[in-house]
Amino acid sequence: MAKSSETISTAKISSVLSPSVVSRVENFLSDPEITEPSPESGRNQIRTPTSYVVCSSSTNSNVVESLVFSVKPFVSNVYGGLHGGAVAAAAEVVSLACARTVVGEDKELFLGELGITYLSSAPINAEVMIEGSIVRSGRNLTVTSIEFRLKETKKLISVARATFYNMPMPKL
Repeated sequence: MAKSSETISTAKISSVLSPSVVSRVENFLSDPEITEPSPESGRNQIRTPTSYVVCSSSTNSNVVESLVFSVKPFVSNVYGGLHGGAVAAAAEVVSLACARTVVGEDKELFLGELGITYLSSAPINAEVMIEGSIVRSGRNLTVTSIEFRLKETKKLISVARATFYNMPMPKL
């Protein structure tokens, strides 16, 4: 029997995919693990299979998170650019990291909306910077804004806005 925090998937894996591709996709889609603040830095860290995002509050109460990654062929679309699904997955991870810095661990975060505007493409092997910030955080709602830019030219390629509902944990 599965733990209450685990989700049982009913998805079926296509027989045309090689086992190595299936393994890479499963690793990419595995749940990111948000850890407690590290003792040496006092910052939260979010771990994904390919990168680390360090989350900390800035002095102006606007939280900024950043991540740099290289566009690899397995996250590209048929036109040779960064796939929109990879943008959406990265936007969700970074926005969750942002929201978690201002919402206490006593509250559960529920993603209510994720809106993404795709402005330009990022070619294979290009480095992409992702920067996230808190737009508003209140008692019941947290809104984040995420920007994707090419590292070399600072060209804006995508923007995202995520709305999280802050729900108190049930007392069982």
